[in-house]
Amino acid sequence: MKHKPIIGVPCRHDISGHYENSPINAQSSPYIVAVLQADGIPFLIPLDLNDDDLRQLYEMADGILLAGGEDIDPKFYNQSRHPKLGRTQPKRDKAEISLCQWAIKDKKPLLGICRGIQLMTVAGGGTLWQDIDSQLDTTEKHANFTSLGYAYNHLAHEVTLMPDSSLAKALQTDKFMVNSLHHQAIQNLPESYRAIGWATDKIVEAIDLADHPLFWGVQWHPEMLVAENEIARRIFKTFVEFCQQ
Repeated sequence: MKHKPIIGVPCRHDISGHYENSPINAQSSPYIVAVLQADGIPFLIPLDLNDDDLRQLYEMADGILLAGGEDIDPKFYNQSRHPKLGRTQPKRDKAEISLCQWAIKDKKPLLGICRGIQLMTVAGGGTLWQDIDSQLDTTEKHANFTSLGYAYNHLAHEVTLMPDSSLAKALQTDKFMVNSLHHQAIQNLPESYRAIGWATDKIVEAIDLADHPLFWGVQWHPEMLVAENEIARRIFKTFVEFCQQ
């Protein structure tokens, strides 16, 4: 029997609705479905772990998927809180920073989506713009949230990839439209990282890391597009295939 790769997906604490006083370790279904469709086996990594237990689960995984979600606490990149900063989950930040740093050292495949690309940046020593609209001069709308009436699969703007990047080669294209559901962005990348994709206003939309088998961060949400978008499916398929190696 073929053994499929195991993809570790850190949880988030869901405190919405009647669970407000009893946080749930959970993750959004589209990430899980996207991994399954790419022939991987997702398993959720809870946040309430000490470092040794987190490391044990990390070592069980063939790859790590960092999902979207809350803003990263700016204390992790030595900034004060901006008035437009959203809800944070420092416990999640701390766990995911450890997972990312381990994956860099061990060259374990890692895919970061939306918050995930930002977490990857912070884990390497980079910084973020805490609110695009109030800190940057751009006419591009990046915060196309469903709460504002946009469909989750609304293709908001074009992304241009570095043509010779591993991501462009895997996707077999270097220009395509993406959805966009973020109000923060990469400010300064760690020295060892490489920006490989940009929106039309030059906000960084994709990153990688030299001498790493697969270390991709994307600012859009491909997991929300896999049903109708071949480019989105290729992201997950390539990631899972690298986790199999």
